[in-house]
Amino acid sequence: MIKRLFLSVLAACLLSGVAMADSDYIPTLAEVEAEIDLPAAAAVGGAAELPAKSAILVELSSGRVLFEKEPDLPMPPASITKIMTMLLVVEAVEAGKISYEDVVTCSPTAASMGGSQIWFEPGEQMTVDELMRAVATVSANDASVALGEHVAGSHEGFVAMMNQRASELGMTRTHFANATGLDAPGHETTARDIARMSAELLRYPDVFRYTTIWMDELRGGETLLVNTNKLVRFYAGATGLKTGTTSGAGHCLSATALRDDMHLIAVVLGSDTGDQRFSAARGLLDYGFANYELVETPGIPGGAQPVKVTGGVAPKVAITPEAPPTLLVPKGRGKDVTQEVEIADLLTAPVEAGRHVGRVRLSLDGEEIATYPLVTAEELGEMTFLSAMGILIKEACNIG
Repeated sequence: MIKRLFLSVLAACLLSGVAMADSDYIPTLAEVEAEIDLPAAAAVGGAAELPAKSAILVELSSGRVLFEKEPDLPMPPASITKIMTMLLVVEAVEAGKISYEDVVTCSPTAASMGGSQIWFEPGEQMTVDELMRAVATVSANDASVALGEHVAGSHEGFVAMMNQRASELGMTRTHFANATGLDAPGHETTARDIARMSAELLRYPDVFRYTTIWMDELRGGETLLVNTNKLVRFYAGATGLKTGTTSGAGHCLSATALRDDMHLIAVVLGSDTGDQRFSAARGLLDYGFANYELVETPGIPGGAQPVKVTGGVAPKVAITPEAPPTLLVPKGRGKDVTQEVEIADLLTAPVEAGRHVGRVRLSLDGEEIATYPLVTAEELGEMTFLSAMGILIKEACNIG
């Protein structure tokens, strides 16, 4: 117990920049925060100036890339790997396969991981909720493997699930060798692929109760957790997501933040120092929030007009737009968006509901920024002898 407490305090102090003059001294939250100096944001201009080997900035709702620097360069991701670990755990909970209250027993394999850890000992038990807190805050490798074993039955089985999920998400340049992010042959991904799995994790609001923790504790206060991601505490709107550091990967970060309903994902890989990764990510997020905004998608002037139908029980079929609720534009430019409606002149019955019959192209300064489909709002049957007779009888009754 004493060893755990000492190591926990030491880890918190090292993460937070607090000097450990006395190993028996436990700093208060105020003292920890007072010692933290979040680096200034890097200026986002040319990609060459950003202090990272690879980076990307993506707006969540549109998927639009706002900045990139070597985004498809394969690199070791370090503990950013654990975004996939957390995603598979959250999905297993959503599917009812496990619950956050499940009790997990530490295996010798999980306990042997080394690196960042909570000193989870073989035979010791914690809940999925507790292990998720450990993974999200201090990148605990032992907790990550224990969760993987709980979901898949073994670490190897869980890694196979990670790679399968990566394939489903279109992460074409990603291969996972473990659930921890420890350097291993062939364990690599790209900034673009990390943005994809980060976006998928952000679909589950449940995860924010883990990724936004600044300080927490386990074992009744015996183990202190201090988030390795300084932005969680000191960047307005931060929602996570995960840091990573190894000798092979350098200093990495997938940073996410939400302001005015706009969610940004900034991925930074291969910075030389921790301060550089925070500076780069902060600069990317600042750039996105300062230069872009979400506006309501403009409606079609006069609305979507019905389309003529030949051989149908009615001469026209109603059309409905499947427009996105918001549109990403440079700040102050929402009124400058133009639109072009492309729609079929004539359809042939029968016509099924939901059939794509056109699209709306939205442009700004001549560049397409979004497109959405126009579809039939109803089913329209083919005119037959019986249907024609039915129409005549109905009209005769109405006249009478």
